[in-house]
Amino acid sequence: MNELTPVTEIIKIDVQTRYLTEHLIEEEPKFAFAYKVSITNQGDTDMQLINRYWLITDGNGKETEVKGPGVVGEQPVISPGISFQYTSGAVLDTPVGSMQGYYEMQDKFGKLFKAPIDIFRLAVPNLIN
Repeated sequence: MNELTPVTEIIKIDVQTRYLTEHLIEEEPKFAFAYKVSITNQGDTDMQLINRYWLITDGNGKETEVKGPGVVGEQPVISPGISFQYTSGAVLDTPVGSMQGYYEMQDKFGKLFKAPIDIFRLAVPNLIN
């Protein structure tokens, strides 16, 4: 794979999380979370999201990697000044964890860029003050 250039100035990524109480499984201690991602192209050319990479870490330090093409079955092209949003989820063995990663983006010339996703917390509400 090509060396990827970071694009923190061009692609802005915001994440909001939510604990899904309706998905709590009583028989097994599992905790479901939804995360809504907004990807904004602050550059001056179209950018396409090609691949994703997530590192999910639960409260016990167990790490899970998720990687593959696109997000939620799409490889969206994001025009300058436009945001693409999607919602997905993660299930943890613990009530607290974190996620971080990056998107591989491609400009109209075929150059690949890495858009980092800062670490964010997944936590059952009122568990951490």
